[in-house]
Amino acid sequence: MKKKVLALLMAAAMVVTMAGCGKDTPPAQGNGSTPANTNESTPADNQGGSEETKDVALTVWAPSEDQNDETGNWLKTMCEQFNAAHPEWNITFTYGVCAEGDAKATVTQDVEAAADVYMFANDNLTDLIASNGIAKLGGSTLEYVQNNMSQALVDSVTVDGSVYGVPFTTNTWFMYYNKSLLTEDDIKSLETMLEKGKVAFPLSNSWYIASFYVANGCSLFGDGNDEAAGIDFGGDKAVAVTNYLVDLAANPNFVNDGAGEGLAGMADGSVVAFFSGSWDYGNVVNAIGEENVGAAQLPTINIDGADKSLMSFFGSKAIGVNPNCDDMEVAVALAAYLGGEEAQKAHYDMRNILPTNTTVLADPAIASDIVAIASDECIANTSIMQPYCPAMNNYWTPAENFGKSIIAKEVTHDNAAEKTEMLNTSVNSSVVE
Repeated sequence: MKKKVLALLMAAAMVVTMAGCGKDTPPAQGNGSTPANTNESTPADNQGGSEETKDVALTVWAPSEDQNDETGNWLKTMCEQFNAAHPEWNITFTYGVCAEGDAKATVTQDVEAAADVYMFANDNLTDLIASNGIAKLGGSTLEYVQNNMSQALVDSVTVDGSVYGVPFTTNTWFMYYNKSLLTEDDIKSLETMLEKGKVAFPLSNSWYIASFYVANGCSLFGDGNDEAAGIDFGGDKAVAVTNYLVDLAANPNFVNDGAGEGLAGMADGSVVAFFSGSWDYGNVVNAIGEENVGAAQLPTINIDGADKSLMSFFGSKAIGVNPNCDDMEVAVALAAYLGGEEAQKAHYDMRNILPTNTTVLADPAIASDIVAIASDECIANTSIMQPYCPAMNNYWTPAENFGKSIIAKEVTHDNAAEKTEMLNTSVNSSVVE
């Protein structure tokens, strides 16, 4: 069945205005439907020599940064190259702007009117699947993902044994440091770095604060998505972390990186290290010069006399396909291309987007420190898979508020046990009454 007229009107509007795809209304709730069997479509390999050319219209959504002419307009460049490589198809592209993290909120509003191909953060998967807004992958596209990426990346887009996207970059964070101010021995320990100079960390950001609790044995949903296991931020192990954070926030060499203080401090020399992801690599190079840029796995923290490694959330950003699109074969082939070797290399060259393809990662032109951060060993040492079960939505706001309370000195050693138990209760309570 063809998409309804609304989809055509929406696509036409995006061509003219290139407006962002975020909407004011809240996303529709998932209807619990399972993806159609057509979701397992396999893209045809390009054999050339087709006697007939098929006219195809595809709507593609990506972040605005990928459509910036000043950096080469990665999306348009790749789509045009894909079209040229497939003479059997005459593709008309319509482009729209949508950040990866906004995919679930936007696609689920009207899956039939949404883009045929779009980028998404893997923690969006549960909502996208429930709304029948994302297709299972099969055939050569599935084989490409399984054979050319780490198991951790494959797992990040796998639900109940099915793969739903082509990962094109990791979605995690690590440590940047100034090589002229810190040695390789210094960066192994947060305490040592704090003795050497100011260290910025986004303690008031819930994506980051969990790393301290997980380091000391706290957990989120068991193996990552076991909702019945809940979030375990309780007991003596969690209270010990809260007490550690109270001391950390009071350290004169600690800077809460709430609004870019870390990068700004690197630029003016007042900060020796801060924590961010591959998306900030170019900014760090501009701030301190490429020769001074160091990137490393997360340091240890010392809690009750024992060194424990901080553990970041790990995920991916991927290319997804709408199962309601009119030309599934072409859409899946485009998704595979946008997440493929050539497109990933261009993504790094244009925007410093860290690739996932193992061949591209082996390219000596890619910063060696950054590549090391993407290694399976580093991921295993200092990260956990970010849960994407629905109950994870209960975590973000209470954890953010807790970090802010520590920074505001509302959490103290005297009330640490009480406040920690309140946090544990909050993150295990439904946000919907």
